[in-house]
Amino acid sequence: MTETKRQKVTLGTLYEKMRKGDPITMITCYDYPMADLVEKAGVDIVLVGDSLGMTILGYDSTLPVTQDVMMPHAQAVRRGTPNAWLIGDMPYMTYQPSVETAIRCAGRFMAEAACDSVKLEGGIEMADRVAGIVRSGIPCMGHLGLTPQSVAALGGYKVQGKGAAQAKKIVDDARALEDAGAYAILLEMVPDRVCELITKRASVPIISLGSGPNAHGQLLIFHDMFGLYPRFKPKMAKVFGDAGKVIGDGLKQYVAEVTSKQFPQSENWFGIKDDEYAELVKML
Repeated sequence: MTETKRQKVTLGTLYEKMRKGDPITMITCYDYPMADLVEKAGVDIVLVGDSLGMTILGYDSTLPVTQDVMMPHAQAVRRGTPNAWLIGDMPYMTYQPSVETAIRCAGRFMAEAACDSVKLEGGIEMADRVAGIVRSGIPCMGHLGLTPQSVAALGGYKVQGKGAAQAKKIVDDARALEDAGAYAILLEMVPDRVCELITKRASVPIISLGSGPNAHGQLLIFHDMFGLYPRFKPKMAKVFGDAGKVIGDGLKQYVAEVTSKQFPQSENWFGIKDDEYAELVKML
């Protein structure tokens, strides 16, 4: 039985799922092997997140990540998942300075990594960046709530919008991003009822990351899903398989077998024919 080729996910695909009430699946991943697995699973949206600064590079935040760091990861993920809707995450200070810098950054993701769109953080204050990117013909996703590039100003990694005034600001920001032309908005660590309120008012897909079940779709980070980030396990993450433990146990077994000379065995190495070896000894 031949495997049916997966159709390329487009903006039309995402809007059709929203219209039908079919949940949108979204995952953050960073390299070819991960992307290949994500592609085979049929995930709709793949985000190459600047969170790789923490999960891959071991920084304490996303701030040290540059676009030059992001590009090879975005290119590798595109090779691994040719049919998902691919988003390049715009790093710190690649869009905040001006609309022009934002357009240049977005253009690199599209031209050099074949991304389908980009994502940036911030609400009303970044609406002109979104509008400029969209006017340039590049789809742009917004990101509200816990925005990691602004974590110092937000007072740490914590839920945003728990108070009425702050929640109103997020609601207003969502409307401003939609008015600016954002094709979708990610809500990270926003209270569930605030997310539901925004979702009901929105005419674009709303994606939840720790913001409850009543959005148009859900996002998780690959490393959080499979126990691959050692520093902490976020509350919003469900571990779907503890690959970190499997790998850790395997590494311990490797050390034990090499130390006790159980590895390698004959099936793990390559030989040379006796006559060729004899000839080699003569030559020496």
